[in-house]
Amino acid sequence: MPARFNYLELPSDDLARSRGFYERAFGWSMTAFGPTYAATISDDTDLGIDGDREEATRIKAPLPVIEVDDLDACRAAILAAGGTIDRDIFDFPGGRRFHFTDPDGHLLGAWQRGES
Repeated sequence: MPARFNYLELPSDDLARSRGFYERAFGWSMTAFGPTYAATISDDTDLGIDGDREEATRIKAPLPVIEVDDLDACRAAILAAGGTIDRDIFDFPGGRRFHFTDPDGHLLGAWQRGES
């Protein structure tokens, strides 16, 4: 199962401020995905900013996200290796994803490209 880090998600309590900062500081173009989310779309390592207040209270640190070819097999492998599922598989624009905690307590995400 090939896998690579290709996404970093940051929680924000002010999406407009955060988005503006990264656009001005680095010249990045960010696409809005609804009123509480924006992300770069480069097909390389991208940055997402999550301004959902409910998510921001749960996730206080950057969320590294690993792209995989088979999300269901990845979920099973994580559980078999001793990880736990924090948020089960959900659809979002561009694919499917879930959040998991590794045995050291680090919260990460795994995602698979696809239509949703």
